[in-house]
Amino acid sequence: MESWKSHGITGVCMNCGFEHQKTARCAAIAHEVGLEYHAWAAAMLQDGLDSAWYTVNRWGQSASVPQFRAYVDYYQTLDPHNPEVVEWLTQQFLQLAEIPHVDYVQLDYIRYADVILAEGLWQKYQHRIHHDWRDAEGNVREFPGADYCYCDACCADFKAQTGIDIKAKMAEGIDPASIPEWAQFRCDNVTNLVNEICKVLHDNGFKVSADVFPGPHSYAKPMVRQQWDKWDCDMFFPMNYNDFYLQPAEWVGEVTQEAVQSTTKPVVSGLFICRDWQNKANIEDPEGHGLSPDELKTAASKSLEAGAAAICLFTPERMTEAHWQ
Repeated sequence: MESWKSHGITGVCMNCGFEHQKTARCAAIAHEVGLEYHAWAAAMLQDGLDSAWYTVNRWGQSASVPQFRAYVDYYQTLDPHNPEVVEWLTQQFLQLAEIPHVDYVQLDYIRYADVILAEGLWQKYQHRIHHDWRDAEGNVREFPGADYCYCDACCADFKAQTGIDIKAKMAEGIDPASIPEWAQFRCDNVTNLVNEICKVLHDNGFKVSADVFPGPHSYAKPMVRQQWDKWDCDMFFPMNYNDFYLQPAEWVGEVTQEAVQSTTKPVVSGLFICRDWQNKANIEDPEGHGLSPDELKTAASKSLEAGAAAICLFTPERMTEAHWQ
């Protein structure tokens, strides 16, 4: 952390999950060095909890079952509409916030699974999901295997709120993606969860930051049901990973501007770094791509020009000396 501080880093987001001892040690070291500390934990990715707490996809498959999880085996996603999930997560983040030297708890993976995957990742996961991402007209389609949540409680509560029986609509051959109220219901589920966490933590004097998809309107809402302009967080870290969206570094400025115009809270533009940048063209895995030093300069400057409060580097071990310069 001392080397990061020497390069001008002012804060650190450490993924210690809900491990209190590890969080306490990292937070203490960060403060000793003079860095702000965000206790970063993946909210919805939890293993070994009540099977009724997990989301159910459009095919009726529960994310509690490993072979039914979309994209990767660790997508064991909780249901944000389940009141027991809301209570459990709220208490987990409250306990995290109470650890000495924690400045913010950081909500990561506070969303549904990617019902629409970033285009730069389509080919990587095609062998696992066998999904045609575009229809005959070229429009991007949702992936039913990652379209959550169709559990009995969600469907019943949606019907009670709107009068729409989503399963009956599907039985009639209607694409649920064509029903805007159904998409909004899921967005509201995530928003209600986040705002409950924020209320409890704020009432106890703590701060909350969140990792979010770019947008909120352009990508976050349609892809993962994050309508984060309605969230009561104190700071946002949009993951403006341009290569995932097959976009140049300049695009980061565009989505940062959208984010800044959508919230009054500080926006920290998240930038994805390519460690082996000189060999980037030969790296097959898109998650090994990212910004070269020149691209980092562009993405950082465009972010700040667009009104970002700061930038965030994902991740520090990917930073080469040329990147730091």
